[in-house]
Amino acid sequence: MLRMQQNASMKNKRPTLTTKRLILRPLLLSDADRVRLLAGNRKIADKMLNIPHPYKKGIAREWISTHQAKFEEGEAIHFAIVLKSGEKLIGVIGLNVNKDYNRAELGYWIGEEFWGRGYATEAARAVVEYGFLRLSLHKITSSHFARNPASGKVMRKIGMKKEGFRKEHVIKWGKYEDLIDYAIFATETRNKKR
Repeated sequence: MLRMQQNASMKNKRPTLTTKRLILRPLLLSDADRVRLLAGNRKIADKMLNIPHPYKKGIAREWISTHQAKFEEGEAIHFAIVLKSGEKLIGVIGLNVNKDYNRAELGYWIGEEFWGRGYATEAARAVVEYGFLRLSLHKITSSHFARNPASGKVMRKIGMKKEGFRKEHVIKWGKYEDLIDYAIFATETRNKKR
């Protein structure tokens, strides 16, 4: 069960979400070195469209410094995925919001040493629930490279359904990549809780 720590009077304060094993909290500038260490792994960058390799010093800090303004504008919310035990940052998850269409795109990555333990699924469930309950979104989408079926497995586990296949839709490191699209609607999550 998701718990949210946010006072209604603190409208511009980014929330912290908690799950059974994780704390999903705002990223801090002090997280920049850890983000760079994990996201700088070529295996992570290879699976993500917008993560560069090499991951140069300063990129994480610059990115994190945009989060508060994007949250206040209602454009995006990003969370550090942190283990409750030991409070170690293991990944990042977030929603990029399209206010005009009342939808958001879910994106996430987990550090390689933490793969295969269900952390991405646990974090994604919490963030999707937050998107529907707190942001009143109608639809949440996500995509993955066709050659990364593990990410699609996470999407299916959180209730997303496949919506499409886009052949050679993006370029990663000079190579065209196929994308597989998934989505979930607010009505689907409400119907499950009845």
